Amino acid sequence: MPLPPVPSALPSPPASPNWRTLLRMTRPGSLLLTVAACLLGMAFALACGCGFDPLRAAATLALAVTAHAGANVLNDYHDALSGADAANQEGLFPFSGGSRLIQQGLVSEADTARWAAVLLLLLVVPAGLLLALHSGGGLVLIGVAGLFLAWAYSAPPLALMARGLGEVAVALAWWLVVLGADYVQRRQFFVIPAATAASFALLAANILLANGFPDAAADARVGKKTLVVRLGARRAAWAYLLIALLAHGWLALAVWLLIPPARALWGLASLPLSLAASALLLRHAGQPQRLRPAIVLTIAAALVHALAIAAALASMAR
Repeated sequence: MPLPPVPSALPSPPASPNWRTLLRMTRPGSLLLTVAACLLGMAFALACGCGFDPLRAAATLALAVTAHAGANVLNDYHDALSGADAANQEGLFPFSGGSRLIQQGLVSEADTARWAAVLLLLLVVPAGLLLALHSGGGLVLIGVAGLFLAWAYSAPPLALMARGLGEVAVALAWWLVVLGADYVQRRQFFVIPAATAASFALLAANILLANGFPDAAADARVGKKTLVVRLGARRAAWAYLLIALLAHGWLALAVWLLIPPARALWGLASLPLSLAASALLLRHAGQPQRLRPAIVLTIAAALVHALAIAAALASMAR
């Protein structure tokens, strides 16, 4: 008598993530952009002689980085639900395609959702309220707007990243980081950081735009209509160039209008990096696997822009 077939073993669920995995879920390399944004905001307050409180500066940096980390985890969760990351085999890790931990079976969707909630709700919200008590109620407005963008970028029904509006959300989010870092030191809103930070915010948006090229095929398959999907690769490459020129042109115009001091023009050091990235995107728009150097240059442009302006402002500190 033949033996009954042995039932196939069900795949075991991933173990609870350890601290190393939890850290990887936040995509730590991307958090450098938020560090640069905070330094830029603090430099505005320092340059005007508004003082510098190291404790509040450290709290600002920790809060902003934690919020960015939580938004990254939330994005991974919603991209897993939509199937975008599972469909994406062409992404250029670690720049696009998410952390890939869910797709590799290292964490579950439930663990990802819980970690996002811990970061955004249990850490960012109470810490933000505490910092606002020592800085001013305007920080609450910035925090609420930032949390809304973190949710609206990834989560339905808005899911701005899937509607070609992700770049707008990213620009607004990093503009708010600069504004918030300045506000904590200055304890009031001021026009100079608000106006000048727009150039950095546009370059941050270009990071998302560049990352969208290798993801475009997978995004289109699951109905995620990013800006690259909507425009097509060639027109998206021209849009990238337009945004880069607008960012640097606005900085030059702002200085001409006497909004920031002339030393803010140090930020134009990022222009060659943006132009080099643009040339690569235009040349290889239809070959996304060749765009890793363009993405690296795009990230470098945003970091150089923020840090160069911050250094220029810090050199003027009274």
